[in-house]
Amino acid sequence: MTHTVSRRSFLKIAAGTGVAAGLNPTVRRVALEPFVRPPEEELPGKATWYASTCRQCPAGCGIIVRVINGRARKIEGNPGHPLNRGKLCARGQAGLQVLYNPDRLQNAVRQTGGRGSRHFEPLQWDEVLDQLASSLRGVGGGSEVAFLGGLMPTHLYPLVTRFLEALGSPAPVLFDLHSAMEGRTQSHDLTQRWFGSMELPIYDIGHAEVIFSFGANFLETWLSPVSQSYDYGTMRQGQSGGRGFLVQFEPRLSGTGASADQWVPVQPGTQGLIALGLGRIIVEENLGRVGSHREHAQLYRDVNVGAVADASGLPVERLQKLARIFADADRSVALPGGGLSSHTNASQSMDAVMALNVIMRRLGRVGGVFLPQQVPADAFSAPISPSPFRDLGKLVQNMRSGRVGVLMIYGANPVYELPRWSGFIDALTNVPLVVSFCPFIDETAVQADYVLPDHTYLEGWGYQVCSPGADRPVVSSQQPAVRPLYDTRSTAEVLLSLASRLGGALAQALPWPDEPTYLEEASAQLFGSSIGVIDARTEAGFWSQWRQVGGWWSAKPIMQEPELAGLTEGPLQVPSASFAGKPDQFPYYLMPYESIALSDGRGASQPWLQETPDPMTTASWNTWVELNPETAAHLGVTDNDIVRVVSPQGALEAPVVVYPGIRPDVIAIPTGQGHQDYGRFAAARGANVMDLISPVPEQEVSLLAWGATRVRVEAVHKVMTLARLESLDGEGRETVR
Repeated sequence: MTHTVSRRSFLKIAAGTGVAAGLNPTVRRVALEPFVRPPEEELPGKATWYASTCRQCPAGCGIIVRVINGRARKIEGNPGHPLNRGKLCARGQAGLQVLYNPDRLQNAVRQTGGRGSRHFEPLQWDEVLDQLASSLRGVGGGSEVAFLGGLMPTHLYPLVTRFLEALGSPAPVLFDLHSAMEGRTQSHDLTQRWFGSMELPIYDIGHAEVIFSFGANFLETWLSPVSQSYDYGTMRQGQSGGRGFLVQFEPRLSGTGASADQWVPVQPGTQGLIALGLGRIIVEENLGRVGSHREHAQLYRDVNVGAVADASGLPVERLQKLARIFADADRSVALPGGGLSSHTNASQSMDAVMALNVIMRRLGRVGGVFLPQQVPADAFSAPISPSPFRDLGKLVQNMRSGRVGVLMIYGANPVYELPRWSGFIDALTNVPLVVSFCPFIDETAVQADYVLPDHTYLEGWGYQVCSPGADRPVVSSQQPAVRPLYDTRSTAEVLLSLASRLGGALAQALPWPDEPTYLEEASAQLFGSSIGVIDARTEAGFWSQWRQVGGWWSAKPIMQEPELAGLTEGPLQVPSASFAGKPDQFPYYLMPYESIALSDGRGASQPWLQETPDPMTTASWNTWVELNPETAAHLGVTDNDIVRVVSPQGALEAPVVVYPGIRPDVIAIPTGQGHQDYGRFAAARGANVMDLISPVPEQEVSLLAWGATRVRVEAVHKVMTLARLESLDGEGRETVR
């Protein structure tokens, strides 16, 4: 009797036979069936959409990926996701170029010619995992395993922490330049000081009437720009009773500042002083309709408005007008942005901005400041905060002294991102084994012994607790939209494999056979939640809907009113910001700013993002130096003239963009370029502005003061034409120059 077996049934039987025969490795690998030969129920050319999570930045926007014949063709925002509500930025759209990038590693490799040689040989996964397990067994005698990561996905952090704890090693150190430039660590510390919480605050931009933004480019790269841009559109549409009003305080006109009603070009390092001056005027003149400010008078008893005017360059009359604008609105909110975190007075400046929300009673009020409602499950409750910069310094000291036997690096590129004075590159030479999980050969992977390439996010599993979230708790789920193109493995699977090989405490700490099982178990903690949008009768049904809708979130908005836990006694003080470099030798303030396309450099491998014109200068494909017309005239340079920018720490050369939206005493340079490696689209292009950043002796040890450097600018009498996209004929037609 003949039985007909479908292709899908045959694959299931074959997989089961492999397990029964003992051919499967200890860690089960979950494979997706390739759609080159579509299943019986699929038609060739018919699109299938997968809900997942964007990983181009830490925001955690929900996406849907269109897949045809097994290939991802398009990425869009998930319209049902409460964070980005169907919207997606240019970086999110470019995610396909991470998946299909020609410079991705296709398998695990070992550097055979020594670190920096760029001579790699491919390895079988079982071989490299056995070698790594053997190295981990040998760690001891005063050395330890260290893990350095960027702001990693929420699902991965507990695995890494459990792994290190079982080895008796310290917690992972989290640092990346993007998190540093958006002031994420300082924002966590801010809510801890004021409200006794480590959660990032939620600023209700959509329902505000007046926004005072102190260095927060919330329409570009700060925290959750897609969600914030959506809310800003709501504010501008007058849904709160009138068209909203935005005032932007910053030295350089950003894209956010260009959208503002007023741009206030402040001297670098004085934003906090301005916030103090505004607060003093509001309290002293009893402005607004919130009642007496007597209880807050002690916060400003040491503030001299005249001294604030002198230091900031804003006349007292201008400060008074701004104070009335903020106080007269029923729904005003002040945003302490990432620009404040770049200076040595970062924490005091952010306190001064938050105090404006406190004295105007904007805590827990519509259009004000909220704290997020925690996800009602232990697996999703602990917020992940980047490490203070001092923790990175301790790691470097341990590496230098030989106390680190194995260093694992995930989601960060410290060789590129850190200034040389940090000592990271030199300290690496004292670490016996360095392992990178980067899918590309970036500058840090070049200094590694093994590179174990992770899947791209369109091939991998995971979840992200959105922080800062929307108006409700949100967990955004991630699932493979396509089968892995190459012989790569997720970092979570690598850790689970190592735990299985090493056994003992490690195997007990990481007992899951594979990553999907771990995720299914974590998501099951939300099964049966009365506030969630998923209505399932079984845990298996919940897991299916979790992937189908793109995660879990509450059906209705839920936010917490912050309760003051400190800093109400005063007085508030903002010391003068310190800068490296004497003014007579280095007359200009250096203002690095994060590229809206390339971010901190992680987008430089994607040609779509390299091609994307900067929204303010229209330049692309390179580094440039922005000069005020007055400054350019003084130096005798104009557009495309190459200048040499010199700091106490280093120098770089780049062409000029004459830019009216910047103070004459400030020069600005975008991040993202200057890679030596990281693929054909990134390498040998432009310069890295981090080479100019100098240490400041007075800075707080927990802070990388990336905006506290002074420079000088020298003409070198060379010209290089920048690629720029703009209207040259005056009739609105775009032409390429």
